[in-house]
Amino acid sequence: MTDGTYYPSVSVLKAGLLFRCPRCGRGKLFAGYLRVADRCGACSFELKRHDSADGPAVFVMFIVGAVVVALAFWLEFTHAPPYWLHAVLWLPTITIGSLVLLRPAKALLIALQYRHRAAGFGE
Repeated sequence: MTDGTYYPSVSVLKAGLLFRCPRCGRGKLFAGYLRVADRCGACSFELKRHDSADGPAVFVMFIVGAVVVALAFWLEFTHAPPYWLHAVLWLPTITIGSLVLLRPAKALLIALQYRHRAAGFGE
């Protein structure tokens, strides 16, 4: 439902990477680390029902997994370190990489859903 107010087009990248409302680009998208806010503080747009589900996790798993596997193969074939070193290197890398990328991936996916009127963003 539109309230009659004109909202200029917000860049998907800007809204996603700055964690802002996909409609106005000013209000916060998240109320916690990954919890979507109930409403935008600037334009009162209902954000809570527009969640991205598991989509961001899938993208993050593929990206982090590809990078870590490539680096692990390179390390193994160039230096042949012991297996315990692989565990020490790659477990924290996977954990930190996933945590760093998950929030922007979720925000970008929500902004893309809004832009393309998917997942109930029909206003």
